[in-house]
Amino acid sequence: TFTYPLLGNYGIIPGISESSSVHPRGVVCKQHMAFPDHRQSVGSIHDLLVAHNIPGIEGVDTRALTRRVREHGTLLCVFGPLERLEEMEVILSEITPPDKEDLVAEVTCERPVLLNPGARDEKGAQLPRLAAIDCGIKHNILRELCSRFEVVWCPATMPMEEITRDWSPDAIFASNGPGDPAHSGAATDARRTLASAVRLGMPVMGICLGHQLMGLAAGLRTYKLRYGHRGSNQPVMDLETGRVYITSQNHGFAVEDPVKGMLAPHPSGTCSEESENVLGADFKVRHVNSNDGTVEGLDLLDKPAFTVQFHPESCPGPHDASPLFDRFQDMVNQYLDSSKPEIASRGES
Repeated sequence: TFTYPLLGNYGIIPGISESSSVHPRGVVCKQHMAFPDHRQSVGSIHDLLVAHNIPGIEGVDTRALTRRVREHGTLLCVFGPLERLEEMEVILSEITPPDKEDLVAEVTCERPVLLNPGARDEKGAQLPRLAAIDCGIKHNILRELCSRFEVVWCPATMPMEEITRDWSPDAIFASNGPGDPAHSGAATDARRTLASAVRLGMPVMGICLGHQLMGLAAGLRTYKLRYGHRGSNQPVMDLETGRVYITSQNHGFAVEDPVKGMLAPHPSGTCSEESENVLGADFKVRHVNSNDGTVEGLDLLDKPAFTVQFHPESCPGPHDASPLFDRFQDMVNQYLDSSKPEIASRGES
């Protein structure tokens, strides 16, 4: 559901999509722009949805709908032709709540792919190899990573043993993604991979869901927020420097504060079970949301690893936090300088 009253006034522009497909099962909006006003547009939102066999509906007061969702949480719904009302009522009664579905398994890639084989820096030196765990990764994250690493794009279900055996990465990255981070399916598989990499001492970075998976592996609970953090103007404070970043966010779950517990929780009390720290390392809270104080980033102590809840790649959105990719690059280089003086020549797997 889109709360902004106009949808699609720029239309569909080739080459700027942040995903390989259209993942929503339906689109609800107030007003759809049938005739986009952009010189590079090749079609409307309607054309895109038809091409992907996704239904849509307009003329809905989506701001009123948003107020209801904010107060009551995720609401199940269906829409369709009025003459099929009885059929829709049956479908609604049988729908599984999205938090219970293995959404990461639905959006992850099917097989590992080496995106930029033999990638080198401006001096001709081979770049470190990074395994990007795809829990629903945005394409601009891959662009940012490919400018700094040789990137293997890996399914969320791929175990660490297989990744190291087949690809020999120097570092691990865990992406954003949908759904409950404590789901027992592909999200838990990705969490195990992340924890294994940390225990091996490898550099690790996580974004959004990747941050939540690290929190779970650190023994913290994840929980549903009352309102969630949406949009491109979320203020986040770096507790180490005191600087506030304006960030892009889109998540409904958070990691509990190790001291203050679950801040701004949903009245339903939805949260993960208590668990132990399986990282073999302690941690500290590095970033917090300036509005509600919720945890926005973790630094692992004595390990080359950190996570953030927000999106430093933005696209669209503010670029305040984009230097975090540089921080991770420096972390990987320092790790290699101390443990692997030279990256061995690799063949393509």
